Amino acid sequence: MRIAVDAMGGDFAPLEIVKGAVEAARSNLDVTKIFLVGDKDKIEAELKKYGATDKKIEVLHASEVIAMDESPALAIRRKKDSSIGRAIDLVKQGDADAIVSAGNTGAVVVAATLKLRLLEGVGRPAIATIMPTQKKPFILVDAGANIDCSPKLISQFAVMGSVYSQIIFNREKPIVGLLSIGGEDIKGNETTKETFSILSKTQLNFRGNVEGHDLFEGETDVVACDGFVGNIVLKTSESASTAIGHWMKEQFTANPLRILGSLLLKGALKTMKKRMDPEMTGGAPLLGVRGVCIITHGSSSSCAIYNAIRVASESVHHNLNDTIINEISKLEK
Repeated sequence: MRIAVDAMGGDFAPLEIVKGAVEAARSNLDVTKIFLVGDKDKIEAELKKYGATDKKIEVLHASEVIAMDESPALAIRRKKDSSIGRAIDLVKQGDADAIVSAGNTGAVVVAATLKLRLLEGVGRPAIATIMPTQKKPFILVDAGANIDCSPKLISQFAVMGSVYSQIIFNREKPIVGLLSIGGEDIKGNETTKETFSILSKTQLNFRGNVEGHDLFEGETDVVACDGFVGNIVLKTSESASTAIGHWMKEQFTANPLRILGSLLLKGALKTMKKRMDPEMTGGAPLLGVRGVCIITHGSSSSCAIYNAIRVASESVHHNLNDTIINEISKLEK
């Protein structure tokens, strides 16, 4: 597999991006080439730190960087030589099979949609985010790529999320739920009601509506919604997780006795943190575009980049897009 990596995207670029790419190149991942796209001098300086002379890694210069606070559409149009744009160009030209970026999410979505185009039958691309639960992770889709969505689009998101769940988690018949304000099919707005009607007629393993309190019980593999709601769920969950971590630290260090207790719980706390760590999931795929596109968090470490490259490789290996096209055609019928 050939993976193009935006080396300048993220809060810790290029240091963590290059480190993660080097780790991926030296691992047993099914990767034959990693293109590091960005400021050549800065990238090569980082490579020297790790003594990286692996022929799997190739540096391609890009003179511009799209900042996190820039308007995605304007930045893509004005910065023709951005690291995001050039990395996606490699996929468009057939020189790479997938792209990984920790940069401006909106810019990645815009560039991938404009340059790679959509898969046959897909109305819009969707971001699929992996969320932890009591039992097993589930996929939330769409997590922010589309604000206003029709029932048909949300139904497509459900199909694409189901396909991704099969590939990443090896779940033969993923359980799909539609995020709404009640479990009954009569609950929700007109969009969710119509989406419910569509999904209930498909071959998906559709369980019906799921509410907010159902999400983290671990009974559903894929939760479909529009990007407006999905992004609120994602950001609220991240904020709650951060707050809980802060409260735990505050209480565990309140007095010497509690500090001792926290030392005894150190192993359990590490295990819990690992289960909740988004860096282990390898980022969020932008489903529905030609070519595999993995978007990672802006604060991604080398671990997150390594796992993003791993997931990109697995997605290409399992023919993610061919399967999506096939399943979307069934939805249309």
